[in-house]
Amino acid sequence: MRLYRHETDLPFDAQGAVVTLGNFDGVHLGHQAVIAQAAKIARATSRPLAVLTFEPHTRAYFRPDGPPFRLTPLRAKLHALEALGVDQVIALAFDQAFSMLSAEDFARDVLARGLKVSHAVAGEDFRYGNKHAGTMDSLIQAGANHGFGVTRVRPVSANDGTIYSATAIRQFIVDGQMGAAATLLGRPWEVDGHVVGGDRRGRQLGFPTANLKLGEYLRPAFGIYAVRARLDRPGASWIDGVANLGIRPMWRTEEPMIEAHLFDFSGDIYGQVLRVRLIERLRAEARFDSIEALVQQVDRDKIAAREALLSTPA
Repeated sequence: MRLYRHETDLPFDAQGAVVTLGNFDGVHLGHQAVIAQAAKIARATSRPLAVLTFEPHTRAYFRPDGPPFRLTPLRAKLHALEALGVDQVIALAFDQAFSMLSAEDFARDVLARGLKVSHAVAGEDFRYGNKHAGTMDSLIQAGANHGFGVTRVRPVSANDGTIYSATAIRQFIVDGQMGAAATLLGRPWEVDGHVVGGDRRGRQLGFPTANLKLGEYLRPAFGIYAVRARLDRPGASWIDGVANLGIRPMWRTEEPMIEAHLFDFSGDIYGQVLRVRLIERLRAEARFDSIEALVQQVDRDKIAAREALLSTPA
């Protein structure tokens, strides 16, 4: 899969794609339905399958001081899109100039002249252009004016009627309901980042950890989680583990972090990118009366994590 950060001067074989449009935060099952529709059109017309998205997320641009909310920052989003067979991603910089583009300018200059799209596909609620003036109705008209097809995809829902939405997934994660979030995502939710140095207290206590900052990611319910992790490199395998996500009440870190203890693993992975999937929340964070009590609880957490992971396929 190829990544482009601009819409102009694309290689010839990247032009004329069937393009899905949106922020796609989470790349959840609703997003996947839109991409699947685009994939059918791409196969039928022998065109590349592309996703056009925006970085930073439009919500982060307009509310820069708001709390972190992302389900999938760009690197995580790319992993999810590549797994769906997307050929190329165009991640355009969302800045003041871009936010001022009218709906007509976006359709003409970005889609038709820049990307030379053959077909655009988006969900029914897709909005574009300055002040979100562009709707799917206006995009269909713009396509007719500029020579590209447009397909509108209606919302899809789970068997119980739940609409697949990033808002619902965020609430599940904030509540620590990782199984429910995974049901709407179509996969476990994960956090990735560079492994950073810590105080090595876990190593001293017999359970070394790989530590990640949460950065742009939404803050889940603090607690102890059964996890699977893998290095972000070709051929790496998922490794079972248990993680503390939060501020460690006994020592109180300044910002919440993930501290993942990986079972049956040893090696220096400082500075490398680690992907950590949060499979199940086992309990809340707690403060203990002694180090001995903490170590005993960690041993119980390791057993509980192994049991939880046995019932969740890798």
